[in-house]
Amino acid sequence: MAEKTLLTPADCTVVLVDEQAGLAFAAGSADRQSLRSNAVALARTAVAFEIPTVVSTSASKVYSGPLMPPLRAVLPNVTPIERRTMNLWEDDAAKAAVVATGRKTLVVAGLLTEACVSFPVLAALADGYAVRVVADACGGLTPASHDAALRRMEQAGAVMTSWLQFLLEMQRDWTRHDTYEAARSIVVDHGGGYGIGLDYARDMIKP
Repeated sequence: MAEKTLLTPADCTVVLVDEQAGLAFAAGSADRQSLRSNAVALARTAVAFEIPTVVSTSASKVYSGPLMPPLRAVLPNVTPIERRTMNLWEDDAAKAAVVATGRKTLVVAGLLTEACVSFPVLAALADGYAVRVVADACGGLTPASHDAALRRMEQAGAVMTSWLQFLLEMQRDWTRHDTYEAARSIVVDHGGGYGIGLDYARDMIKP
């Protein structure tokens, strides 16, 4: 499915897959604290722009643990859908939750990139969905295997993005006052030097 050059909040659904501590322990492709921070920033972006969000977990009772606490705090009204399959698209309840949003563009992040992220992305693409993968909110076992999974998804038609690019794509104009404060606070909390700059600008630029 061809996708627009730029998305709006009305176009997409955010899908978070297996953002669980047990799987984060295995993620060696990036700093784990950064991965968690980036996932939280993505979730906060979905809330700020009222984007439907589907959360799925697996093996939460026996290995992976529940959805990580910072994400539970951001998404208190979203109930994770527990799966047995690695592929969310092969779980009837999880896939139905995505389909029920009525959106044909998915913005996907999660753990681990090699399987539980890439498998539903590839399946959704085959079913005619457009997919953006938030690469810096996905973690793989090693940098090489993470990168290979990203390349495979991209070759199949997925578009790579980052949480910050997605947030800025949703905001688009800092004079959009209805979402300005929420978007700004996400960047301040998760955007490193850019966030420091926004705080500095607020202190220095007088009305």
